[in-house]
Amino acid sequence: MQNSKLKIEPKYYTLYKFFNSMFLGLSMGSIFTIYAPLKPSIYSIGGIILALGMILVAKFYDKILNIDYFFKISLLVEFVILFVVVYFLISPYNYMTALLVYSGYQLTFMFGSYLVRAETLLLKKDTLLSRVDMAKQFGNLAGMLISFIFYKILEYFFAITDNKIKVYDIHYLLLLCEIVIIVLIFRSFRKKEL
Repeated sequence: MQNSKLKIEPKYYTLYKFFNSMFLGLSMGSIFTIYAPLKPSIYSIGGIILALGMILVAKFYDKILNIDYFFKISLLVEFVILFVVVYFLISPYNYMTALLVYSGYQLTFMFGSYLVRAETLLLKKDTLLSRVDMAKQFGNLAGMLISFIFYKILEYFFAITDNKIKVYDIHYLLLLCEIVIIVLIFRSFRKKEL
């Protein structure tokens, strides 16, 4: 972990984790509607591939548990999510879209354990870890609350009751949130001053 030219900026990193978790809260209800065309066997295959992928990632911990890879993999995960959100907005509600969204999320989950372990090792300070974990929970709560309010506004003020339309519309919020997340990743990792 030493010899890196990068360092984590705690203020921006905490904001990044807030918005990252807010995205999760915002998207939680939409996944069930998007995945509707998929057969149960897809989830079994996806789960097997996810487990094998996580084993493969864990095999390389000795090489990738450092701030440089942490930054690159965090960015990769967010660009995959950005692609999934944009693809859904362009081509909603068909089998291929459901499969691509599921595959994209599974790919990001493959790095989940790695990202948690690397974060713990890199942040080190109990107070910073505590702040980041609280930001994650507040972000998740905010996302779920915003999505609830958003869906109710569509229903009561715009008479939109079709869940597919509601889920499609919330993807504009998800797109905005994902752009903020990517900006915050770049702000979170700064070059060390010599």
